[in-house]
Amino acid sequence: MNKALSGFRILDMTHVQAGPTASQLMAWLGADVIKLEPPTGDITRGQLRDVPDADSLYFTMLNCNKRSITVNMKSESGKMLFTELLKHCDVVMENFGPGVIERLGFSWEKIHKINPRIVMASIKGFGSTGPYADFKAYENVAQAMGGSMSTTGFEDGPPLVTGAQIGDSGTGLHLVIGILAALHHRNQTGLGQYVECAMLDCVMNLARVKFRDHQRLTRGPLAEFSVPTEGLTATPRGGNDSGGGQLGNAVKCKPGGPNDYLYVVVQEVVWEGLAKRIGGEALATDPRFAHIKDRRKNQNEMWRLLNEFASNYTKWEMMKILNNLDVPCGPIMSTEDLVNDEHVKLREMIVELPHPTRGEWLNVGCPIKLSESPVEVKRSPLLGEHTEEILKEVLDYTDQEIHALREGNAFNAPAKAKAA
Repeated sequence: MNKALSGFRILDMTHVQAGPTASQLMAWLGADVIKLEPPTGDITRGQLRDVPDADSLYFTMLNCNKRSITVNMKSESGKMLFTELLKHCDVVMENFGPGVIERLGFSWEKIHKINPRIVMASIKGFGSTGPYADFKAYENVAQAMGGSMSTTGFEDGPPLVTGAQIGDSGTGLHLVIGILAALHHRNQTGLGQYVECAMLDCVMNLARVKFRDHQRLTRGPLAEFSVPTEGLTATPRGGNDSGGGQLGNAVKCKPGGPNDYLYVVVQEVVWEGLAKRIGGEALATDPRFAHIKDRRKNQNEMWRLLNEFASNYTKWEMMKILNNLDVPCGPIMSTEDLVNDEHVKLREMIVELPHPTRGEWLNVGCPIKLSESPVEVKRSPLLGEHTEEILKEVLDYTDQEIHALREGNAFNAPAKAKAA
């Protein structure tokens, strides 16, 4: 069956998380993603290992549906091999530190000259221009500098990183959009182009509502926040406040464990039914909560009443009660909850995959569902597993030519380096 991105070939030089997130998504959608690794492999193959001498979950969960080839970019024959692969690919991806790809001898200008139709996609911490261009960045650095941390957490506590990897994986998703746009442009013009996503920029885009609130502060306090905002010049940490037009917060349920909470959104249209359920007619007619502006003003008391009611029920019981009232809500789901959840399994968002060295393992499935070209998640490749296959299939190399390349250390490190 043809897949959505069948026919596109991606030369993926990315490593760790941000780039592999992007290339894995394109591989899921059917692109032939060739993961080009140094002879030592992507560093995450050995990071946070839970099974000795097997690729780590850090690697396997970000590199499904790809083929692996090793190329020694420090050897002349390796650079020659890389050049030949560029001629047969639609996209080349990299997320090296500032200046690394240029020092290898492959600037965008040179790559464009080798293959004018190729799209080059890069992830940088802060982009290739500006005062921060030469600085390195990681997930939490991007969250810190992109406005996320300063607006996450509670007013009386320190800034917090989010559990979701918005700096790495969030940037990877942005990169896919840029690559697909560049490929569409190439179909119209015949020319490839350079696509760049900076982690700082992408975190700012994901935190855009905080910049909405930043500007609203110049015209007065933010009524939807449960903390004081009068006189502030920057968007504050709002705890679990919804931060939107409707009031929302997490209410604590029994038995009171760390994830025994239900997130509740109190829409205007549901207040009367919700109020009657938790406090009878007296609460439904209480003037302190009559209209949304009153509930915003007195929301701390409203949440106190909701918490008092919720303390009698588990989060699942409370969810059922509120769903019967059409109140938008959802339990705080732990990773344990999710991997055992029937809805999640039905949606194939947790899939079990085999691996030749680590055995069975769980991966998060593809969140994009296509009716005519459904995604089939396949295991990640072993290091260099497809080197000869790619050389024969993509470049039409013979066994003799491959042997000569091996002798020239094109895709393996010199014997001395191996021993070291």
